Amino acid sequence: WQVAPLYLYSDSETLDGTTKTPNLDASIWEKINESVGRETTPEEVLNYIYAILHSPSYREKYKEFLKIDFPRVPYPKDKTSFEALVNLGWELRGLHLLESPKVEEYITTFPISGSGEVEKVTYVGRNVYINPTQYFGDVPEVAWNFYIGGYQPAQKWLKDRKGRVLTWEDIMHYQSMIIALTETARVMGEVDKVLEV
Repeated sequence: WQVAPLYLYSDSETLDGTTKTPNLDASIWEKINESVGRETTPEEVLNYIYAILHSPSYREKYKEFLKIDFPRVPYPKDKTSFEALVNLGWELRGLHLLESPKVEEYITTFPISGSGEVEKVTYVGRNVYINPTQYFGDVPEVAWNFYIGGYQPAQKWLKDRKGRVLTWEDIMHYQSMIIALTETARVMGEVDKVLEV
């Protein structure tokens, strides 16, 4: 388990009054700035990298290499594509942290009252049943089958709660997850339109 924070924080203040320093290789950051034609921020670099790593084409092209080594992220081609990828990376991060306003615009339902106990999880005709009568309705197949790493979060989250009763917060959280997964699939397609791998 490795951690690479975006900023390094010091105990004492620096000359400019801040206590944080970007945790970026200065020579690489300078090459990014040259490619883009302006000074970039650490957050922009993070969002750019986040978008690249969510490109289906990039993942497919480098899948064998990604299994054995750190990902190699290409330098930006130009300012326009960089800024488009920064925006898409920012959107992805907001979705994944469930901080995007979109995750509260529910596309699913939970229409049947009952115990709320997760018994057997099944997906039938866009409905995710948690027991014989209760279900989340209108769950897009793309969200149900979406993989992150080696598992499918829309399935795993419910299966991990087998035998438990879902609270109102659980029901809302699951519906936010479905939006995040659905939107992630959409944004990943947008990344591929911008990025030529």
